[in-house]
This record gives sequence, C-alpha cells and structure tokens, in this order.
Amino acid sequence: MNNLFGLSEEESKYLVNRYRYLLHTLRYNTSKENRALIRKAFNLASEAHKGMRRYSGDPYIYHPLEVAIICSEEIGLGTTSIVSALLHDVVEDTDYTLDDIRNHFGDKIASIVDGLTKITDFIELSKSDDTSIQAENYRKILITMADDVRVILIKLADRLHNMRTLNSLPPHKQQRIAAETSVIFAPLAHRLGLYNIKSELEDLALKYNDPEIYNYIKYKIEETSSERDAFIKDFIKPIKERLDQTNLKYKITWRTKAISSIYRKMTEKQLNFEEIYDVFAIRIILDSPPENEKSDCWLVYSIITDIYTMNPERLRDWISVPKANGYESLHVTLMSKSGKWVEVQIRSKRMDEIAEKGYAAHWKYKENNGKISTLDEWLNSIRNILENPNENALDFLDDVKFALFTDEIPVFTPKGKLLQLPKGSTVLDFAYAIHTDLGDHCISAKVNHKTVPVNTVLKSGDQVNILTSEKSSPNPEWLNFVKTSKARNAIKAALRKQELALAEHGKEIIERMFTQLKEKYNDNLLQKFANYLGYNNIKQLYIAAAKGQFDVKQLKQFLQSQKPSTFSRLFRHYSNSNKNSYQSNEIEEKEKIQTKIILDTTQQINYILSECCSPIMGDQLIGYISDPHTLEIHRTTCPVFKEKAAVHGDRVTKVKWEENRPLEFKTSIELEGSDRKGIVKDISKLISEEMNSNIRYFFLEVTEGTFKGEIKLYVNNIDHLKQLIDKIKTIDGVSKVYRKE
Repeated sequence: MNNLFGLSEEESKYLVNRYRYLLHTLRYNTSKENRALIRKAFNLASEAHKGMRRYSGDPYIYHPLEVAIICSEEIGLGTTSIVSALLHDVVEDTDYTLDDIRNHFGDKIASIVDGLTKITDFIELSKSDDTSIQAENYRKILITMADDVRVILIKLADRLHNMRTLNSLPPHKQQRIAAETSVIFAPLAHRLGLYNIKSELEDLALKYNDPEIYNYIKYKIEETSSERDAFIKDFIKPIKERLDQTNLKYKITWRTKAISSIYRKMTEKQLNFEEIYDVFAIRIILDSPPENEKSDCWLVYSIITDIYTMNPERLRDWISVPKANGYESLHVTLMSKSGKWVEVQIRSKRMDEIAEKGYAAHWKYKENNGKISTLDEWLNSIRNILENPNENALDFLDDVKFALFTDEIPVFTPKGKLLQLPKGSTVLDFAYAIHTDLGDHCISAKVNHKTVPVNTVLKSGDQVNILTSEKSSPNPEWLNFVKTSKARNAIKAALRKQELALAEHGKEIIERMFTQLKEKYNDNLLQKFANYLGYNNIKQLYIAAAKGQFDVKQLKQFLQSQKPSTFSRLFRHYSNSNKNSYQSNEIEEKEKIQTKIILDTTQQINYILSECCSPIMGDQLIGYISDPHTLEIHRTTCPVFKEKAAVHGDRVTKVKWEENRPLEFKTSIELEGSDRKGIVKDISKLISEEMNSNIRYFFLEVTEGTFKGEIKLYVNNIDHLKQLIDKIKTIDGVSKVYRKE
C-alpha cells in the first residue's frame, strides 16, 4: 500500500479502514454524487492536515474522520453534516479559507464550517475575565445553534471524540475540559435528545474529575454483571410468553445505566451502590404503525402490570406529553418476584430512534408529519432569549442555564390548549407565555377553579385561567419569583419604561431645587450628590426625586459639605494618609501569613481552601485563579469549580498537597438513624476522645423517633475522616454517615 498524505504504512492502512467504515455507516439511499462529495471532502481534509499531529502523536486527520463517523453512525446525520465534519478544522488550523470551502462545496457547507469555526473561537474568548464578554460569546454560540442545529450536533460529535482521547493531555487541562463538557456540552446533548452522547460525555467528565469514584462504580457494575444478566432473563421470561400470545411485533433489550447517572443518585439520595435499585433498565420496543403506537404501548403496559405489581408513584407517561427534547416513552417500575424494583421502558421503534439519535431522528420524522414538536418549541424559547438585546450578562447566563437544565411540566389553558413550562414556573410565567399584555395586567388566576396569587407555583396538569385588571402593571417584586426569560424580559422592559418616565420628572424637580438655591450644577456634582444620598448613579437620583425621597434641605446640606474649612481639609488628608498606611500594613501582614503555602503549585500565589467543597488532605485537588493574587483550592468534584472552569478554563491550574505536613481541616458530616437516650453523648465522646477531633458544631433534628443531623469538625486528612465515619457507623442507632458534599 502506498503511504497516503505523508503517513506511515500502518497509519495509511488504519486511515483507509476507518474511511471505509464511514462509508459503511451512510444511509442506504446515499447517492453516488453524495458519496463522491464525501470522498472529495476527505481528500481535501487529509491534504490540508498533512504533517499535523495531535497531542497523542496520532495523525490529525484521524480526528475529523472520527467526528464524521460519530455524526453518521451515532447521530444519524446526512451527507451535508458528514462533509462539514470532515472539514470542520480546515479553516481554523490550515491555510485554506472559507472562500475555498465555498468554491469547492457550496454555500451551505461553508456556512456550517464557518459556524463551527466561530464556536471554537467563542469558547476560547469565553475564558475572558469580563463576564459580559463571556455572555456575549455564549449568546453567539446559541445563535449559531438556533440558525442551524447541525452546527451544534457536529460540535457535540467533535467534543465527544476529544473527550474519548483526552488521556493524552496534562491533568489540569483534562479537568478544565471535563468541567466545560459537563456544564455546557452535556446539557446541550440532553436538550437535543442525544441521550447516549449526553451520558458518555458525563461519564468521561466524571472519569477525569473524580477517577476514584468513576473506577469504583465501573468495577461494581462489572462485578455484578453476570448476576444481573441472570436476574433480567428470569424477569423477562413471563413477559415474553405473554407478548408472544399477541400480534405485536416487539423486541426486548436492556442496558446498564450510565456511571454518572448512578453516581448522581448515590450522591443525591446518599445511597451505597448496592442500594440503587435501578442500575439497569429493560426496554420493550414495538414495531407498530404510527396510528397504533400509543394504544400498543398501553397494551404492553396492561400486560406487564398483570404479571408484576407496579409502583404508581414511579409511572412516567412521556407518550401523551413528550419531553421538550422530543423524548417519548412510557416508564413503569415493577416489583420482581425476588422483591427488587425494576424499571421497564415501553416505546415504539420510531420513539426509540428519537431517544437514541435525538434531533436528527426527530427531524426525519417531522418531515413526514409536519407537526411542531416540543423540541421545536424549546429551540424557539432559546431564540426568545437571544432576541432580548438589553439582557445583562449574568441574567443571560442564568436564562441559558435554566433553559438547558430545567425539565418541563404540562399545563393547560381554560380551553384545553397544552403549554409546556419549565418546572417551577408560576402563574405569572403562564400569563406571559400566552401574551405580554396578559402578563403586564395580571392580578391573580384561577388554577383548577381556585383563585390563587400571581406567585403561585404551577404543578403538572394544572388548568390556569388568568385574571387581569387594566390598572395593574408590573412591579419589581415580580422579578423575585418569575422563572422564564420571556416573563423576566417583559417585566424588565415595562419597568424600564416606568423608570424613564419617573427619571424625566425627577430631573425637572432637581433643576427647580438648584434654581431655588441659586446654584449651578453639572453631571460631576450630581453624581457626588447621588453618592452622598446613597444612590449609585444620576438616574437613581432622578427617580428618588420623583418619588419624593429627599428635598431641597438635603441638597443644601450636601452643597455646604462640598465647601470644607482649611482645618477639615488638612484633617481629612491626615486621616486618609494614616488609613492607607494601615491598610498597606494589613495587606502586607496577610501576605506574610498566606505565603505559608501547604500546596505544591507551579505558581507563587496566595491560596484559600474553598468553603463550597471544604477540601481536606488526601482529596484530589484542582486550583482556580479567582484574581491575580488569589488561588482557590477546590475538590475536583466540586460543582462550583466546574461552573467556574467552564467559563474561565484558562484560570485552572494543577495543585497538589505538600506531603507529611500535620494540619487540621474543617469538614462536615451528615448522619441519620433511630433516636435513643444518650446517642448524642456517645457520638460526641467517640469524636472528641477516641478520634481526637474537635467539634465546631453539632445539630440533630428528631422526628417521630428518627434523627437527621450535621456535625462540623476538624480532621487531619481523608483517611482520618474515613476512619471517623466508619467508627460512628458502629454506634447503636446510627444508620447512615456520610461526608457533606
């Protein structure tokens, strides 16, 4: 075999095999012309990346080829996306220009490649110290997605392959990229219905953020696999026997849930691995025509609940009301003969393809029926967020985070129209979802025929009738409880109009005050007056004047204070000099204290152990430079760190403990159990005397014979904490003890 594009014989052979595999993944009806276009893109990308290598040492062309395979095989995208995936790094990393791409492949592919290039730039720029700059760049990323979702789908494929090959990077870069993945890309994959990709991204993020936890759960899954398979086969045997008696075409599959999903349940519910009942899920997939899908799913539900007892609290009907990402399925939890709960998912073949391949499959089926889905509605909600030009940076980021993470609930208008609102939405959010005027004049509502206030949180299935008054108008308190960006933006717009009118009136009042005192003024003097009264700016001063919050006497006192005597000027100068001197000494002393670094880091910088996760000796650590003089030390699993690293990845730095240094660290443990006389004394004695730890805080709350509590204490290291937890577990009455996350 001839060596291709400057590669070795072995590399050339591998490249050709992977390219043939890409062709194998294409849709069966891909035309010769489209196959030729893919070959053309492959050749151009291979030539463009000739001589380039990745961190791992592999030829760079492997990466775009693998991204194209993910797009085709795992997401189900077509020729345009595959060609764009092959070319996605060409403009960014080589001498080829966007015009070259346009000339060879046309406007649409050039547009997608341009979007992918910009997203990479935006993510890099989003590491800026300026929050408004990061927000604007995240806005641009989402605008790109809203214009053509294929851009984000390809970017997700790109991120997935980068995460699969992350082991070649240094640890601090791994953790920065993993944090960015869990905060930005995994939620996007979830929202676009790419469950498998979302799960793998979260698993890989956990692998690099907390390898100990990841490897433990992975080991436990593998250790119990044979036992689990035998249990599942026994469980589904009577189901298959009954289904075989019907005319239904079906198949039964099962899968182990994602490591990250299991870890999330262990953390949220404070359970051991053995206590998680839904480590796996059984799936019944029906090959039914569209008109029979729902009835067939409910028929299967009826059959399996005749065999096993169901848990009514765990029934999830996403067939009647699909999730916002297009997911449709019927979930039921059944009690097995051996006393274990088992989750069963019932869906059609179409529903399963949408669940597996998300937006691409959704779009394929939408072309056939032309209906607007909940996924389209969610994309419209993203567009609504983007369309508000006055949203400040932090609010914008909050809106996007809310739109990505929050689940929806179905609610109904008086005429029975279905609306999907984010969980936690209020009556006022509902009103603004219908129309801005309805929200602006809302005074209350009838929810299920009962009158409730505007801040009432809606529940799934509520029917809402909005009550209005022309005299009602938005007030600032509404911003404290509305959840949706549409409601918040509408309220802010109305309040801005009110403020402008008040400010104009207040400006006239202040002009009359200065005229009355025969004084001249300028913006500099007005700003000083505003500060004198405790306002941040002149606009707030005008509004306060309109509301009558000060009068001409206070203006007169302020003007007199601006004309100090010679003595007072000298005194103020002397005081300020001493104050500056004191502050300097204080800072200097603080620096002396903080240079006693117990962490081995490459940078000379002061550090703090972050209160959000309270790291202790033995924890896996990561550093975050919060300002030029301060390094925050976090546990690698800390959610606060992950959010910060996703926004400012360039501030992440590698840190580690200095060994053999005797220290004490603050930490917290939570515990549960059965109350009895003397239990507090026994716990306190064990901690203080036997384990030689100082208790800072001890709280127990007893309810109907059981207790929950928290203890804040000092420990030497992670082993000391583990020993302490194990010892407390042996105390009579204590059922659970765990470190507070």
